[in-house]
Amino acid sequence: MQKIKFSKDEGSEFYKELTEKIREYFESNRIEKFGNTKMIFKIILYFMMVVLLYVLMITSSNIIGFYLLYLGLGISVLLTAFNVSHDAAHGVAVKSKFWNKILFQLSFNLQGNNAYVWGKNHNESHHLYTNIEGSDIDVLNNPLVRMTTSQKVRWYHRFQYLYVPFLYLFYSLNWFLFREFLMIFNRSSRTIKVAIPVWEIVKLLFFKVFYVGYMIVIPGLLLPFGWEHIVVAFMLNHFLISIIFTAVLGVSHLSDFVAHPEADKEGNLSMSWPKLQMCTSVDYNVDSNFLNWVLGGFNAHALHHLLPNICHVHYIKLAPIFRELANKHGITYMEMPYRDALKSHFRFLKKMGTQESPKPLQYEI
Repeated sequence: MQKIKFSKDEGSEFYKELTEKIREYFESNRIEKFGNTKMIFKIILYFMMVVLLYVLMITSSNIIGFYLLYLGLGISVLLTAFNVSHDAAHGVAVKSKFWNKILFQLSFNLQGNNAYVWGKNHNESHHLYTNIEGSDIDVLNNPLVRMTTSQKVRWYHRFQYLYVPFLYLFYSLNWFLFREFLMIFNRSSRTIKVAIPVWEIVKLLFFKVFYVGYMIVIPGLLLPFGWEHIVVAFMLNHFLISIIFTAVLGVSHLSDFVAHPEADKEGNLSMSWPKLQMCTSVDYNVDSNFLNWVLGGFNAHALHHLLPNICHVHYIKLAPIFRELANKHGITYMEMPYRDALKSHFRFLKKMGTQESPKPLQYEI
């Protein structure tokens, strides 16, 4: 992974004042940056939903009810990831470091994925070097989908804005079945190599087997519907959560408004770290209490990238401060309704499939 050296610019002063104003906000209101009673309620609620839906699913007697409960379980697990896993990975779901670690490990590993791999690379790669190829682990070099200018434009890429939604259906299954295994053998489409400790590989294998056990084997043994229905429900579940996951996150960094900066050979980038976060993230419906509750603040991506040490339950209150200071320092804050962010995502796919080096659109309020 290429280490990046940032420059000083207007983003540096913006971030300095932002952190000061945020500190004053929490001190003056006598509250902490971690999860509050609302967050505790959310944690209990989402975990209870997972347990309840699982129990109802493995004791269901109606085939339609079984499918609905299975899919509801999958959505509940995803919402737990949005609302609990992510904040716990950043150490802010609750105040206790111990319980943040437990919540993160529990909610992530039980999905059949490895918490260590995702947490380490999310915090030390994606958050530091957002959208920089060779430094951000979330920048892919997949031959089927052109998302970076370093990839050669193939004839079929002109159709990627049409077929990519079908590929998105397999996002979750790909993560579970292939993504981490390919990382182990350095065969991943990600643009940086990932070293996984032996113990984490053991845990990875164990939790994948455990996941198959409670999502396929146990329902298959307990329910009278036949193994084919269990497997179909398993597949439909992954298709559904894949579409939701990519719909929520894909529009934030893959947009024809965002930049994909390149450092020079020495790793120097001609912008500050705060400005990088602002020009590589799109926020949508930031003031929506509903989306903040359901998505765990993922709709306020730029705000989160600059303030990862603050629980998402505070984002709506912090958004006015964030906007005011961005405007004061001449920093473009890209926020829009979700439908506009989605349109921008598909324009990005289309441009990357037909142009060698498409330039980001200029964002206008």
